[in-house]
Amino acid sequence: MLFILIVKNSKTAEAGGPPNLGLQEAMSDYNRQLVAAGVRVMAKGLYPSSSGMRVTFLKEGEKPVVTEGPFEDVKEMIAGFILIDVKSREEAVEWALKMPDPIGNGDGEIELRQVHE
Repeated sequence: MLFILIVKNSKTAEAGGPPNLGLQEAMSDYNRQLVAAGVRVMAKGLYPSSSGMRVTFLKEGEKPVVTEGPFEDVKEMIAGFILIDVKSREEAVEWALKMPDPIGNGDGEIELRQVHE
């Protein structure tokens, strides 16, 4: 079963700087555990919204509108993701609970969703 651990964005992540050394080490260790267990499919962080854009479909049949970042609704965006392949929903939850605070400073939030296969 594929699950995605979506790391929700924050003002800290949106600032674009690298995480502190302790958080980098904790996330590297977590990713090593995922790889050693054979469950990690992919893990990526995203650039801040200032380098992104949104494509909005306002009316069917009309050309979509492209809006350049940055965007203000930080908590509605994602900072990164980890895709895992596990045997059950319970195992996916266990892995999500093992992840260190992905943003640091008690600012992190993870959304866990099953992926259609």
